[in-house]
Amino acid sequence: MSAQKVKITAIQHSYKGSFRATQDFIAKEIRQATKNDSVENSAKNDTDKSAKIPHIVALQELHSNLYFCQSENVDTFDLAESFDDEVAFFSSLAKECGVVIITSLFEKRAKGLYHNTAVVFEKDGQIAGKYRKMHIPDDPSFYEKFYFTQGDLGFEPIDTSAGRLGVLVCWDQWYPEAARIMALRGADMLFYPTAIGFTPSDDSEEKSRQLDAWRTIQRAHSIANALPTIAINRVGFEPDSSGVGEGIEFWGHSFISGAQGEILAHLSDKEGILECEVDLSRTQDVRRIWPFLRDRRIDAYKPILKRFCR
Repeated sequence: MSAQKVKITAIQHSYKGSFRATQDFIAKEIRQATKNDSVENSAKNDTDKSAKIPHIVALQELHSNLYFCQSENVDTFDLAESFDDEVAFFSSLAKECGVVIITSLFEKRAKGLYHNTAVVFEKDGQIAGKYRKMHIPDDPSFYEKFYFTQGDLGFEPIDTSAGRLGVLVCWDQWYPEAARIMALRGADMLFYPTAIGFTPSDDSEEKSRQLDAWRTIQRAHSIANALPTIAINRVGFEPDSSGVGEGIEFWGHSFISGAQGEILAHLSDKEGILECEVDLSRTQDVRRIWPFLRDRRIDAYKPILKRFCR
C-alpha cells in the first residue's frame, strides 16, 4: 500500500491590533507557507498524481479577532457582521494558493442567532463544509454561551481533496465522544482550532497541570481512534476589554500527534508555523494491532446517553 501523505501547516499567532492587520498577517503567512508547493510537486513524478502531496492550512479559533468572550457585551455581536466578507476573503486566498484552509469564524446566521463556526475551503475556493461548535463553555473569562448558540450540524467529517477532515473547535477537545463519532464516520484526521490560556493568577504548578491535561486529552483522541490530531492555539496576552477580568495569556504549544499519540511536531508559547507531513496510511496499520473499534461494546453503552447515571 502506497503512503497517503498530507502536508499540514498550522499558523500560531497573536492578535495584531486590528481585524484587518490580523487578516493581512494570516494571508502573508499562508502565501509564504504555500509558495513552494508547485515547485515541490513538479519535482515529483508528473505521471504519478498520487505522488503530489495535498496541503492543508489550519488556523486557530476566532483567528481574525481578539478573543472577545472574556466579558459580555451586546455590541460585540457587530463583529459577526463581517462573516460574509471573511468567507469571501478566505475563499479567494484558498483559490490563489491552491490549498485547503480550515478557518474559525464568528457566524451571524440570523438576527439574534450566532455560531462559532469552522468553515473549510477547498483549494479551488469553494466551501467544502462547515462545523458549528457543539460544546459551548461558560467559565470565568470564557463566557461563550452569551455569544454562541450550540451547533446543529452534528459531528460530520468534511470531505476535501486532502482527505476527510474531522473538524472540531476548542472546548470540543475535552469530549472523547466527539472525536469518536468523527472517527466512526470516517474522518482521516482530527483538527482542533483553539483559544486557551492561563490567567495571571495561575501559579506555575497550575499552569503545568493545565497544559499537560490539554496535551494529554488530545493525544488520547489520537490513540483511541488511531487518527492524527492537529491542535492549533493562539498566543499572546489579551486583556479583558471590560476591565473586570484578569485577561488571558494564551499558551500556544500547538502540536500534531500521530496515530499512536506520538508528537510529530510542536511549537512553544511564541508565534510560529507548525509544518509536518502526515502519513494517513498509519491509521490502518495501527487499527490492525490496536483494534479498539472492533472491541467496542456498543450493546452496553446506553448509559452514556444520560446526564448522570446515579
